[in-house]
Amino acid sequence: MRTPRPWILPTQPATRALLAASGVSDEMIATQLRSGRLRRVRRGVFLSADSWPTEPRDHHLMLAHAVQVANPDAVLSHQSAAVAWRLPSPGFASWASEPPALTLPMGTGHRSRDNGATLWVRSLRPSDLARDDDGYPVTSLARTAVDLAAGRPLPDALVILDAACRKLVVSMVDSDHRATFANPRLAGASRELLSAAAIRPLRLLAEAIRKADPIRESPAESLTAGYLYGSGLPMPEFQPPVRTSLGTYFPDFLWPDAMLIVEMDGAVKYNDRRDLLAEKEREDALREVGYRFIRVSAKDIMLRPEWVIARIRSALGC
Repeated sequence: MRTPRPWILPTQPATRALLAASGVSDEMIATQLRSGRLRRVRRGVFLSADSWPTEPRDHHLMLAHAVQVANPDAVLSHQSAAVAWRLPSPGFASWASEPPALTLPMGTGHRSRDNGATLWVRSLRPSDLARDDDGYPVTSLARTAVDLAAGRPLPDALVILDAACRKLVVSMVDSDHRATFANPRLAGASRELLSAAAIRPLRLLAEAIRKADPIRESPAESLTAGYLYGSGLPMPEFQPPVRTSLGTYFPDFLWPDAMLIVEMDGAVKYNDRRDLLAEKEREDALREVGYRFIRVSAKDIMLRPEWVIARIRSALGC
C-alpha cells in the first residue's frame, strides 16, 4: 500500500485550484478529508481542521474569507466588515450571527446569495477599501458604518456611527483618552469621514451623521441619545465634567439647569464588588452637590424606550 504523500494543510481557506498549483492532487485532498485533518469550508474551498475557529467572530470571518478566495474580487462589507472592525450591533444579536456579506464590483453579475452568503454588487472607490487583520480586502471603517446605518432609525444608526466615530478618532491621534473624544475638532473630523464615505446624500443618514458623537461610550448611551433626539425634550450634555468632594466625574447625560443626571447601567461597568462600591461613592458625591439621578439599563432602552423617555420627561417637568 502506497504511503500518502505529506503536504502542508492550509491554515487559511484555500481553493482546489490553489492547492493544485502547489502540487496537491484531488486524491491527496480526498485522503485528508477522510482522515478528518482537512475540512471543506464550502464547495471547492478547504481548511485544516485544526485551524477551524470556535469563537463566533472568528467563525464568521473564516466563512467570509472562504467566499473571498472563491470570488477574488469580493470585499468584506456590511455585517462581515462590521465583524472585522468590531462595530457594535444595535440589536441583541451580534453581527457575527448573520450570514457573511461581501460586495462585488460593478459588472460582475447581480447574484444576491452564494452558498449562504449575501453578495452586493456596488461600486467601491479606493478610499472605501482597507484590509482586515488577516490581509483580506474589507470596506473601510467609515464606509462600513454608513452602509449599515443607512435606512435605520436614528437610535440604531447612532449605535453604529458613534462607535465608528470613536474608532476613527483613535486612528487619527492614537489615543483613547476621554479628552480626545471630547475634542470638537476631532469629533468633527470623524463626522466628515463618515459623510465622505456615504455613497448617496440620504437625508436621514446625513442627519444621523451630524448627530454622531465619539464622546458616547456604549451602545446603550447611543440608543438613549437617539430616542432623546426624537422626543422633543431638551438635549443633555454628554459626559461633561462635574466636580465633587471626591473628584471630577463624567456622568453619561447631564441637564445642568434641572440638576438631573441619567446614568446607563451595564454589566461591563461593574466587573466586581469594588466597581459597585466605587459607583455608589460616586453617586453619593454627586447627590451631595444636589444632583438627582435616573439609572437606565441597556435592556430597558432596548425593550421599552418609551418608558425610559417618560421617566426623563417627568424628571425634567416637561
